[in-house]
Amino acid sequence: MPKLKLGLPKGSLQDATIELFKRAGYVIQATSRSYFPSVDDEEMECVLIRAQEMSRYVEDGVLDAGLTGRDWVVENNSDVVEVADLVYAKQSFGKVRWVLAVPQDSDIQGPKDLQGKIVATELVKATERYLARHGVTAKVEFSWGATEVKPPTLADAIVEVTETGSSLRANKLKIIDTVMESNTVLIANCAAWEDTWKKEKLANIKMLLEGAMLAYGKVGLMLNVQKDQLDEVLNILPALKRPTISDLSEKGWVAINTILDERLVRVIIPKLKQAGAQGLVEYPLNKIVM
Repeated sequence: MPKLKLGLPKGSLQDATIELFKRAGYVIQATSRSYFPSVDDEEMECVLIRAQEMSRYVEDGVLDAGLTGRDWVVENNSDVVEVADLVYAKQSFGKVRWVLAVPQDSDIQGPKDLQGKIVATELVKATERYLARHGVTAKVEFSWGATEVKPPTLADAIVEVTETGSSLRANKLKIIDTVMESNTVLIANCAAWEDTWKKEKLANIKMLLEGAMLAYGKVGLMLNVQKDQLDEVLNILPALKRPTISDLSEKGWVAINTILDERLVRVIIPKLKQAGAQGLVEYPLNKIVM
């Protein structure tokens, strides 16, 4: 039986990725002692790899595919196929930013002021390319961690990843520029992408993951209403497209099934009830496949 060798990001993205796969229909179980989590799909083999290294292993064919940040694909200059653009991160469902930050009382106002300075970062090559675009020559040092505490003693500036900027503010740093934006991507080895079976398998995984992401923050709502009150109810309901309407066995009544943002439910249900809706049922969603 053919198998797809899939790399999952170990570290900050691990829990969010496993939860996303769960919503997509895959049960992945990882333990702290093993780098080979189990998955309830006999056509897949999973391995936990640091996101920073993922694109190199995918490019080299050690893995058929993997999930990592676009930032690390750029950093490693990896020749891989981007299968899916998955905008989720450790804490949110948005992009992260690699930012140039300096102490709040620093005289450095922008990248031009970094000439001859020291910049600490984990994203060394991408930072060097960023500085080169600005015509700046600076010493870019690899940071093994705790990058926020290095200015001003160990570095003049840092390039660090952030979702909210709270950690930078807590360490009395200010953001002066964005080096690049990034989000999670599903990537594939070029040869694996040419394999018909693996390409179809990856296409199916992409569809299910994207469907799971689309369902975040949304719920399904079913309700019954008399036909002479239908227009009033429909004017209240938002929907991805049009709600599904079907006749009930009781003459003159219809059932409505729709999808809406979870945050709107508490506002909309009382309005629907006032408009004549009955038997309202709210239910959770795992996937929405368009």
